[in-house]
Amino acid sequence: MSFERLLETVRYEGAYPTRERAEEVTRGVLAALGRQLTGEERVALAGALPEEAARAFAAELPRVEPLTGWGFVKDYAARTGGSPATARWDVGAVLPAVARLAGPALTERVLDRLPDGYALLFGQPQLAPRRTLRETVSRDAVSREPVSRETVSQAA
Repeated sequence: MSFERLLETVRYEGAYPTRERAEEVTRGVLAALGRQLTGEERVALAGALPEEAARAFAAELPRVEPLTGWGFVKDYAARTGGSPATARWDVGAVLPAVARLAGPALTERVLDRLPDGYALLFGQPQLAPRRTLRETVSRDAVSREPVSRETVSQAA
């Protein structure tokens, strides 16, 4: 997908009145996401984006400790001077388009790297806390003990 097509998608999804507004939102959300993501997933996601989008994404240094999904929305609102509701709208217009560009496997890796709350921002279902489930599986894989329903329930 080209950068122009990405902007058309964001403009349509966000019902933005102009291409310029869609571009402003896209660049802002991608820069905010770039502050949250590290490691191989950061490199892979940058490679999946059109060049102009990848530059906006990689322009910011990652935070030491990424924000939760809601923290991400609030941080974006503070940086843009908008309300949390407007910020949530903007994020919801951009990140699902990013997920389509990245594809399901990379999107899953990105979501695994980020704290809870991002799945819905990317337009993905989040039926249970991702961290709790992953930590439970990781702990049980190390101990090699059988996992019972009680173990999983207690971890949640």
